[in-house]
Amino acid sequence: MSKVDSTKSNGMDLSFLKKPHEYDPGRLYSQTGADWQYRVDFDRLRGERLTKLQAEMKKDDLGALVLFAGANIRYATASYQGNWKYNINIRYAVVPTEGKPTLFETAGSDLQCAKIDLPWMEGRIRPAITWQWAEGAVPYMAGRMADSVMEVLKEHKVEKEKIGIDNLDMPAFEAFKKLGLNIVNGWPAVSRARVVKTRDEIELLKQASSIGDAAMWKIKYEWLKPGVREREIEAKVHEFMLERGCEIIYDIIVASGGNTSPYRRWATDKLIRQGDLVIVDINAVGPSGYFIDFVRCFKCGGAQGMKMSQKEIDLYREVYDSMYAGIAQLKPGNTTADVAKAFPEYDDDKYGTVTLQQFAHSIGITLYEGMWMSRAYSLKYPAEIKENMYFAIETFAGHPGLEQTARLEENVLVSADGPVIFTRMEHMAEAMGGGRISGGHLMK
Repeated sequence: MSKVDSTKSNGMDLSFLKKPHEYDPGRLYSQTGADWQYRVDFDRLRGERLTKLQAEMKKDDLGALVLFAGANIRYATASYQGNWKYNINIRYAVVPTEGKPTLFETAGSDLQCAKIDLPWMEGRIRPAITWQWAEGAVPYMAGRMADSVMEVLKEHKVEKEKIGIDNLDMPAFEAFKKLGLNIVNGWPAVSRARVVKTRDEIELLKQASSIGDAAMWKIKYEWLKPGVREREIEAKVHEFMLERGCEIIYDIIVASGGNTSPYRRWATDKLIRQGDLVIVDINAVGPSGYFIDFVRCFKCGGAQGMKMSQKEIDLYREVYDSMYAGIAQLKPGNTTADVAKAFPEYDDDKYGTVTLQQFAHSIGITLYEGMWMSRAYSLKYPAEIKENMYFAIETFAGHPGLEQTARLEENVLVSADGPVIFTRMEHMAEAMGGGRISGGHLMK
């Protein structure tokens, strides 16, 4: 959605706001509906996602997509029955390039719930045929699953065309090949569609970031005290964020003191002590499935007069400055190489692979979507950054031998005018000096 279009939503001239509503982190809709305000439009969300997906399918000359990954099924059909079903291949969807998708839902009560919950899918919900863990019956059941897919492909007269698949195990692959289907990689089309967000997706990402910010404030000002265990902080964040409208809590990383160097990316029952640096990484699924993923680093005991040492301030600023150098490059027309150049050399360079510690990644209805940026490959294989992409960008002071260290992460929208930061939790005042974030925008 372009800036011009979205400032005239529903024919109303909203140019006095200076920017589209979805671009402004300070303008937050309620999660609930109302008759007096036009908030997130879920019909529009569903329609625009499918339209974008089918447009990308046409670019790859696909007749249809067969989707097994739960997030892709949700993107195409807006169906959701819990995170537990996302990655176990017990349901699937067929999306023709022309026409409407068909959902194959788990038989039994799940199938009946889908028919109740998804009126926009009326007449296009069928029982899924499960094949995994069927022991000796795996080939037989995989064959039945493939037959159910072929039935839909024939209905749309695309069975002779290229059929994109997002995720396959060997029994399913063999079953499709036995039917003579021309199977190709469907991930590129799905990825291109998902990585550029619609206005309603941006609004939902904003809602998710607001919940994450509030949880991080609670950690800093209420929950972080000497003697509290890392997992106690994790538990409190779980409870708070679920109460505020998150669907699930994906993972809460709490690393304190020695657990920050080398950085241990899970919470333990370690006691947090006075003077510990504490890295908290919140990964959660917010309203309607859209993620929040960001990091702050705190000093335990700071409120009682224990200040950051100069060494800690220097580490914090190293992480902060490299992160914001990368953020400054998140502009339409730039490439992933422009961002990766701003990151300091790290093990991504040493090993030629992604450490997930000096990088940026697209987020949406999964924690990791289509575009990653790393010095491992982005410098040689740059990809274009486009308006309405949305990234988590994170950096780390990973020097060997440190007693403890720092890590930070922000969530950033790529707008026509440059990066807009959606995570608004403040940074450690002692380390900031003159560099500040105001109103969710990168300040020059």
